Amino acid sequence: MFGQKKRNETGPTTSPRGRAAPSPEAGDFRILPAGIDPESVETDDQAERYRELRRVVFSRLVETIDAAQLLRGGIVQGRAQIATALGDIIIDEGLKVSALEEDRLLNEISDDMLGFGPLERFLTQGNITEIMVNGTDPIYVEIDGVLRRTDVQFRDNNQLFNVCQRMVNLVGRRVDEASPICDARLQDGSRVNVIVPPVSVNGPAMTIRLFRQDVITLDQMVEKGTISRGGAELLRILATTRCNVMVVGGTGSGKTTMLNALTGYIDPAERIVTCEDTAELRLPQPHVVRLETRPPNVEGKGQIPMRDLVRNCLRMRPDRIIVGEVRGPEAFDLLQAMNTGHDGSMSTLHANSPQDALSRMTSLVTMGFGSLSPEVIEDMFQRSVDVIVQVDRMRDGARRVTHVTEVLDFGPGDQRLHDVLVFEPDARRRDEIVPGRHVAVARPVGEILRRAELFGETDNLLRALQMDGWSEATPGDDGS
Repeated sequence: MFGQKKRNETGPTTSPRGRAAPSPEAGDFRILPAGIDPESVETDDQAERYRELRRVVFSRLVETIDAAQLLRGGIVQGRAQIATALGDIIIDEGLKVSALEEDRLLNEISDDMLGFGPLERFLTQGNITEIMVNGTDPIYVEIDGVLRRTDVQFRDNNQLFNVCQRMVNLVGRRVDEASPICDARLQDGSRVNVIVPPVSVNGPAMTIRLFRQDVITLDQMVEKGTISRGGAELLRILATTRCNVMVVGGTGSGKTTMLNALTGYIDPAERIVTCEDTAELRLPQPHVVRLETRPPNVEGKGQIPMRDLVRNCLRMRPDRIIVGEVRGPEAFDLLQAMNTGHDGSMSTLHANSPQDALSRMTSLVTMGFGSLSPEVIEDMFQRSVDVIVQVDRMRDGARRVTHVTEVLDFGPGDQRLHDVLVFEPDARRRDEIVPGRHVAVARPVGEILRRAELFGETDNLLRALQMDGWSEATPGDDGS
């Protein structure tokens, strides 16, 4: 089932009555305007009639179809088999069913018998990145970075709870009153968070972040407007010349996507060790060791936190250490690694600006090392991290790189943060799509420049900046 089927399974089936039945990827759901209840479009009598119709049809299907054979055949074949059986039942029973009702019956019954109920139609949609279930309310999805309310919902909390159980059971986890919160990585790499009563007041809630099968490259980001052509070349140089990079941004801003794109420029001859809470990175290099944290078992034992992974990977002779996300005391170990010979290491961090990244890392280190003063931690950060890449999700849902900021190891406090490239929104326009452009505001004066010279990339670096408007006369550039 989920995690085993391929997302590119296509090929619409045909119902016995001659109409093309929607395929699993046909997008057979509607986006609802805010405030519209999907049940408001039908009367109570219509709803009751449909529920009885569904009960009759479903009970006959269970008698007619071999469930084991149905699951072995795959999603597309199973859907075709259900469509055929559904048409036969409608004819044999003399049921008065409209074309829309037949399609609805096919969708709902296929979802229940082949996968995860109402979720099934969203799991195979290539443009959906997140699915949010809030009890029996209409399901929300994120499409192209924007939340959309659909007309699909669970029948009741029992159906939703059963789907939650089925989903986490696939990966050996459980969720119930004794253990009401569960994080799991499904077989295809997607992440699921489930929280059930009594913690979730209005019924079970579920959030699924779907795993992209393809890796977005910097070239694709240029096409989408995430970064300029010159900015993409700058990022390539940072990864190639072994700069220590921290990708920062808010939830859903595209930090992991950017980190994955940067790792694509690591030399294939290097040994890479990745540490992640949920294994999402897809590195093309041949010499990669992937480590993943482990939550405690039902007895509260056996947990392997991120800090243990980071400390252990230092014993594995890595050329580069990639930490999926820093969110605890492991920040100290990562900074130590960056400052003791593991050049080119990378990680992501929740922060709203390059300045906030500095204070956030200070707070994380303090969680495990309260005896260290903030001044000592800031100094460690500024001697370890070379570049901060800030990514943001705009109001139109688009992800953009808003800052490429050099971290200098001289000068006090915020003066050590030196913007090289920024995104300047066009304040004169109020379009739904956020307009603006990337501007190179200064030439690097610290580790970026030194490493570019060391790797013979200086000319490429200057050309990249010139593509975004930098010149020797750029205001604010000291020209050093």
